Amino acid sequence: MNKFLTSLALFFLLSTASFAQKILSFRAMGHDDDAIIGMIGSSAYYLKIDPSIELSGSKLVLFIQPSQALIKNLSYVNVIINDRPAFSSRLTQDSIMEVSLNLSRLDMSSDKFLKIQVKTLCTVTDEKCKDLDNPAMWMKVKGYSYLSLVKSTANFFNNVNIGNCFETMKAIVYPKNPTLHDLKAVAWAYSRLKKSDVKDIAVYQEGTLPDSVKNYVVCGNLSSLSAERRATLKVLPQKGEGLFYLNKSVVKSVDTLTRLITVKGKLLTVKSLEETNAPSEILYVSGGDDIGYEKTITALGNMNILNSTFGDYLLINNAENKFFKTVDENRSKLSFRQIGGTTNFMSGIGNLKSVFNFKNSDFSFTPKEVEIRVIANYSSLAQGDRGYINIYLNGMLISSEKLDASGKLNTSVTINRYQHHKYNTLETEFRFYTSGGNCNASFNGFFAEVDVDKSYLESKNPFITSDLSFYQYPEAFNSGTTRIVATKKYAPYAAAAMGEIIYELNNNINANNFPEFEYSDNIDKNELKKNNIIALLSHDDPLMDDFPDAPIKFNHRFRLYNNENNKVVYSLSDSVSNGLAQIFYGRSNNAVLVLTGTGKNIANSFTAASRSITEQLSTLSSNVAISDVNNNKYLFNISKSSENLEYIDTKSVLTRFWESYNLYILLGMLVLILLSFLYIRAKVQKSTDIFSE
Repeated sequence: MNKFLTSLALFFLLSTASFAQKILSFRAMGHDDDAIIGMIGSSAYYLKIDPSIELSGSKLVLFIQPSQALIKNLSYVNVIINDRPAFSSRLTQDSIMEVSLNLSRLDMSSDKFLKIQVKTLCTVTDEKCKDLDNPAMWMKVKGYSYLSLVKSTANFFNNVNIGNCFETMKAIVYPKNPTLHDLKAVAWAYSRLKKSDVKDIAVYQEGTLPDSVKNYVVCGNLSSLSAERRATLKVLPQKGEGLFYLNKSVVKSVDTLTRLITVKGKLLTVKSLEETNAPSEILYVSGGDDIGYEKTITALGNMNILNSTFGDYLLINNAENKFFKTVDENRSKLSFRQIGGTTNFMSGIGNLKSVFNFKNSDFSFTPKEVEIRVIANYSSLAQGDRGYINIYLNGMLISSEKLDASGKLNTSVTINRYQHHKYNTLETEFRFYTSGGNCNASFNGFFAEVDVDKSYLESKNPFITSDLSFYQYPEAFNSGTTRIVATKKYAPYAAAAMGEIIYELNNNINANNFPEFEYSDNIDKNELKKNNIIALLSHDDPLMDDFPDAPIKFNHRFRLYNNENNKVVYSLSDSVSNGLAQIFYGRSNNAVLVLTGTGKNIANSFTAASRSITEQLSTLSSNVAISDVNNNKYLFNISKSSENLEYIDTKSVLTRFWESYNLYILLGMLVLILLSFLYIRAKVQKSTDIFSE
């Protein structure tokens, strides 16, 4: 009877509650297994919490795997949430330790992040000096650690606004027959979502949006919106006005609830279906006419406008896309703070690390050499103490220097273009050892701090080559005006690819690249020389003939050979969905990037091509990329005179017939010669026999 009442009460609770549980693993939020190494170590997680989450009632569940060599009753785990201690404990005897913590509103930082720090103290031999450099001293925070979050609709209408809604958007919807304004709006909306760290952004034409997607952006002029969509707008823009409008509602939704449970020491996943009241957010990017629509699109590129819009709608009368530039307009010198570095006061013993990330596109041009200047303060070393500063770039040690008693560090190292990549990770590591092996007297006495305002990266000179490569993308488009050109019939399929391009052009510390959009059949040929060009074309677009310096003519059938064995490695085919990209200098030394898609899945082909050229490439000289919809990618370095490139449709019918059947023809000729030889031999033998008789 009690079980029945309990089940009934639970059913009633799930049916009437205004919230639903949302399970988010660390891995889903971009954090795989994270190893904390050393006697004293820490790892920090900054997890974005969307406005619909109610932290009261939510849980943090950590799974921590310690090294098998640790003395568990002398090793500790500490969890700090929002800079406040939340949990401390010795290690348990389990192979994987589970830590479950209830969360509250006090755990949320002012910028809506959940800051979690896991700090460890490891012991192997119970002798601190021997433990310092023991490689067995580690713990792992597993990637399947998770947050069990309460999605509440109680404060949904008050908490969600235009400024913070982008983090929860999953898709973009645009008209069936999009104009250039629509494509431009989709591209900038896509870039804004990607800057908000939204994963797997989907793009749909009107009428194809799945019912399961509740949060999305709608792009379209007021006249292009359906009557049903216009009815949800409580504010209508006038002519010349732009509009952001956020429609919020609560709808019924069936969610899959995922839980991790422990059965006989093993973690099992349990899934169940649950009907809940789910918040729905639809952000309209619109305007009273094309002029107003353009103002809204311009505002999409201005982070200051979007981040400070705390209401449900914004009417736009004026919009500018000019950002305030830094003092160093050439962006050849960047402080650590400019590239995202924050002040990090470190104390302890062993290795104390600070990590900084930078991209080549943070500079105005692709750097040939970069000077890394590190300025820091640290505690003075006593006589006999040993201290070192190590600098790592992309996991490789590039500098090591001994610390002295001054407590001041000012050191630099210059790296060449073979040492830095498109995306780079810079680490500074302080190592400290006390004198005489006696750790007890001053075990925690060392501290250090990198000055992120005075430390800097400086590009010494630009990387200039006679031919452009993907290594130089997108910096090659940083100066001058950029035009995005699209084949009209293919433009509706290139919307997501345009979004990837807009994001990459502005994925740096001074985003101010606002390209103009045009159709390929309307562009003035002189513009191809005056501006940087990014063209998304059908492979048979005649505009391809206006790029005589292109490594490959995509509007001709071609095939590529392997130089080593002369085997065909790629042949253009309409039956295979491939994305093709190439980068080169135009007639006026302007940067040109051309992308095209083939096969039935044109949209995914374009997207695959746009993504393949933004990844960390392993070569400095690739100028042609071929990628398929399954994320397979092939890179080539092609020049117009390359011997491994061959055009098929420029040859005569007789030539193509000979190349296709030459082996069979030669074999037939060989057989005829052999038969002729045997016939003549038989005749000669017969004549010899007659003569002998």
